[in-house]
Amino acid sequence: MIYRISYTMNINPKLIIDALEKVRYPGTGKNIVEMGMIEDDIRIEGNKVSFSILFEKPNDPFMKSLIKAVEAAILTYAGEDIDIKGNINVKTRQIPPPAPDGLLPGVKNIIAVSSCKGGVGKSTVAANLAVALAKSGYNVGLLDADIFGPSIPKMFHAEEASPRMEKTGDRELIIPIEQYGVKILSIGFFIDKKDALVWRGTMAGNALKQLITDVHWGELDYFLLDLPPGTSDIHLTVVQTLAVTGAVIVTTPQEVALADTRKGISMFTGEKINVPVIGLIENMAWFTPAELPGNKYYIFGKDGGKQLAEEMHIPLLGQIPLVMSIREGGDCGKPVALNDSATGEVFRHLAAKMIEQVAIQNRNLSVAKRVEVMNGR
Repeated sequence: MIYRISYTMNINPKLIIDALEKVRYPGTGKNIVEMGMIEDDIRIEGNKVSFSILFEKPNDPFMKSLIKAVEAAILTYAGEDIDIKGNINVKTRQIPPPAPDGLLPGVKNIIAVSSCKGGVGKSTVAANLAVALAKSGYNVGLLDADIFGPSIPKMFHAEEASPRMEKTGDRELIIPIEQYGVKILSIGFFIDKKDALVWRGTMAGNALKQLITDVHWGELDYFLLDLPPGTSDIHLTVVQTLAVTGAVIVTTPQEVALADTRKGISMFTGEKINVPVIGLIENMAWFTPAELPGNKYYIFGKDGGKQLAEEMHIPLLGQIPLVMSIREGGDCGKPVALNDSATGEVFRHLAAKMIEQVAIQNRNLSVAKRVEVMNGR
């Protein structure tokens, strides 16, 4: 990259670049120069230094904190007398999402949140990711696609909610419930929560299609699908109905879960489905008791998800510790990502990593497509 520089005093331009290389974008491990975030408009006039930082979106959740970090780095590593504060310009670029296939034209990115084994905290992760994205300024929808075990209404304190119908054009469409800035919909809103659904796969698939196609989702930056555990007809229904941008896989570090996770990854990346896995999340990675904050106890094994991600060349979005507040948040209907706590920050970090991987996917111009109907399984 070539920088246009004009200056009247002896400030070494390389000092500015070196200082900027000290600043890392949160959650990536990469510095902002390496990521191409510094525009080629660096100017040095006397002791005044100005330049532009390029962000992916105008509502980047780390914009303010990153600008402060850049100012501090310039003053620390390039010179404490440099006039930098207020001289950093912000520019944004919108990476074009894959072209929609017409079914949900207002939805930019469709993310399947999947686990290949039950009990690993998939729905908890999906709920908190959705809330973290919404808190970062994105338009977010969350569909509870776990037809036989819907849990999103409880996790969003919306068990008594009743979606209404609204005429849109010549159709009557369902209006999703909005809670914590997230548009949510679940089969749980339409059945008695005490009743168990006893449906054949075809009935469940048809119900899911209705929750996708007979709904006014509107404009969404991210549409998250909380899939049921395992690999089933529901998964096939989703990829045959929607052009899925990518899948996020949730696992725990224990070997039993990892064995099933391999199968789930294989399902998404196989030739017949071919949905990219944009990241893996290791849940319940360790436990730290309050009285021993420096200790980590690896109850379900150590770094199993991290090692699997490396083995299968999948980005590791993060490791979530086993924390009581996460469970409590789900039980009381207030996801922990709502809080400005260390645990809430874990999910904001995960959301940022997911955003980065989706951007990479879109930058590669890999257009998402619906899967053609397959005969058999």
